[in-house]
Amino acid sequence: MARSDGAEGLSGVTPAVEINGLVKWYGAHPALRGVDLCVSPGEILALFGPNGAGKSTLLRILAGLVRPTAGSVQVSGFEVGPHSDKVRRVIGVLAHGHQLYETLTGRENLLFAATMLGLDRPAKRAAEVLGKVGLEAAAGVLVRTFSSGMKRRLALAKLMLREPRVMLLDEPFTNLDLQATKLLEEFLMTSKAAGVTTLLATHDLTMGLAIADRMAVLQEGRVVFDAKRDEASRESLRALFSIHGELWGGE
Repeated sequence: MARSDGAEGLSGVTPAVEINGLVKWYGAHPALRGVDLCVSPGEILALFGPNGAGKSTLLRILAGLVRPTAGSVQVSGFEVGPHSDKVRRVIGVLAHGHQLYETLTGRENLLFAATMLGLDRPAKRAAEVLGKVGLEAAAGVLVRTFSSGMKRRLALAKLMLREPRVMLLDEPFTNLDLQATKLLEEFLMTSKAAGVTTLLATHDLTMGLAIADRMAVLQEGRVVFDAKRDEASRESLRALFSIHGELWGGE
């Protein structure tokens, strides 16, 4: 059973994420059918699977945005649900949508986010992350005029504002150019070195294999594959895909 009191496991280390028997139904449709996963602190887990496999639903449940039908979920020792406020303080989310205020400028979006997070010197912090994602020149421009790639960069800057212990990323490489992709990869590696745990849902097999310590494949709401990167070759994954159908487009 997942623990709601932050208790340590047998190894003496509290799992960053622990999921037991997770089930989610939307009406008569099962999105998740008994998912079990345990992710260690500092681990990067890539979640692969086709559209509709349950990847986004899983991340939304971890973020406390969707209630599970059954099962238990804990993040940093706190059970999602009863302790969702505590969970929200330790997670950072990069959703598939950019979740920005399009009638505000890039700078105003970050200032608002930094203020809501209670960060010291929000203007300075906003300027720092705008520089990191290469949007200094567009800081005073309304977000509604941004390209899709610029919006993804700004969403990444918003994630960089905080210092989460667990990051939940849904298709983070979508609409990123090569420079922004390298920026995101470097950010993930730096975060990992600092002990941050990352779960990322992606269709990008190449990038997932390059940065993840471990990979799991979801198919029809079930985990059909779970292994460390060194234990799974690209060929073995492709063999799995031939059994369970094409798991993502473009591969």
